[in-house]
Amino acid sequence: MPLFGAHVSIAGGLPRAVDRARATRCEAFQIFTKSTGQWRARELPADEIALFRRRVDETGIRPVVAHTSYLINVAAAVPALRSQSMKALGDELDRAEILGLQGLVLHPGSYTSGSEAQGLELIADALGALLRARPDGRTMILLEHTAGQGTNLGHRFEHLREIVDRLDRTPRVGVCIDTCHLLAAGYDLCSEGGYDATFRELDRVVGLERVRVFHLNDSKKPCGSRVDRHEHIGKGCLGLEPFRRLINDARFANHPMLLETPKLDTPASRRRSDADPWDLRNLRILRRLQRV
Repeated sequence: MPLFGAHVSIAGGLPRAVDRARATRCEAFQIFTKSTGQWRARELPADEIALFRRRVDETGIRPVVAHTSYLINVAAAVPALRSQSMKALGDELDRAEILGLQGLVLHPGSYTSGSEAQGLELIADALGALLRARPDGRTMILLEHTAGQGTNLGHRFEHLREIVDRLDRTPRVGVCIDTCHLLAAGYDLCSEGGYDATFRELDRVVGLERVRVFHLNDSKKPCGSRVDRHEHIGKGCLGLEPFRRLINDARFANHPMLLETPKLDTPASRRRSDADPWDLRNLRILRRLQRV
């Protein structure tokens, strides 16, 4: 069985995220470890770290992964931005490590100037430097396959392979697959043949053993749009059948499959520790798609 879950808020402190995950009936979950709109991060108090880890152990909701800030772009050709991005990514990797997280999901980056090849080289060089500086690290970097907006890298499986190859195929780097991004990037999951061809290609180019996490999102935009707009499960251009195939695919049993679908975004809902109603609905739909 897949491990269903969602991205949950850390409002009120990291331990509150575990409470939200439990209320949402998550079997795994994803968080941000800091504000995504700021470069600087507040220092995590030792007691907050300890309580978070204890709550994860008590609830048994794991694995837990974090998603990096969207400000980070280690493919940037501008030295100052790339340096700032590397520092921020290193900080986030350290935060994930101290929290005991399995992985840190990273959008590979955008080649704001220069070429695609140069951007991929910059990404690999940055990740290599960060991993070498942390030889005993256990938290994996999980490269997220992207929708391909603008000059974003990572929307082709070949991009992910290029980065991994440049890192000597280290086991410390895995892959996160987002269903919305796959469709937007031009991988047609909607038919049975398209689904089979997509994962056959992923296996050939990257290797299914690299896939550690899925983001389950429907897409507001059609196949090949290269526009990243998430929609509720079954309400977008994917529909229900691709999700039915994925969650019943024996190759991905025990993989975390996490929602990043829209939430009921009100101040009250952000303050509470109870479940987001949309997350409950989407998870209920996914569970109904499972074959007994």
